[in-house]
Amino acid sequence: MMARILVIDDDQTVRGVLRKALAGAGHEVVEAPGGQAGIELYRQAPADLVITDLFMPETDGLTVIEEVRKLNPETRIVSITAGEGDDCALARELGAERTFVKPFSIPD
Repeated sequence: MMARILVIDDDQTVRGVLRKALAGAGHEVVEAPGGQAGIELYRQAPADLVITDLFMPETDGLTVIEEVRKLNPETRIVSITAGEGDDCALARELGAERTFVKPFSIPD
């Protein structure tokens, strides 16, 4: 089944790599360069899966997770980050199913 996947990351290279891999697997991929843009895209057309960076200027990934959970508690969320520690645990508490630490491999 093809899923609609929203990738939110301020790093265009990360978005591009994820888009290429996920679209290559047959999914519809929508990209946002930041948290607020991602939340707006989600409101316009909800995704089955949201992949969000945790550390972004302006609106961070933790806020994205909270907002998506308010809009639809069933949406699957994966967080990605260059850091580790408390933010990873907090992302899971807020509703991220998994957190991947950059750099990660596509099979992950």
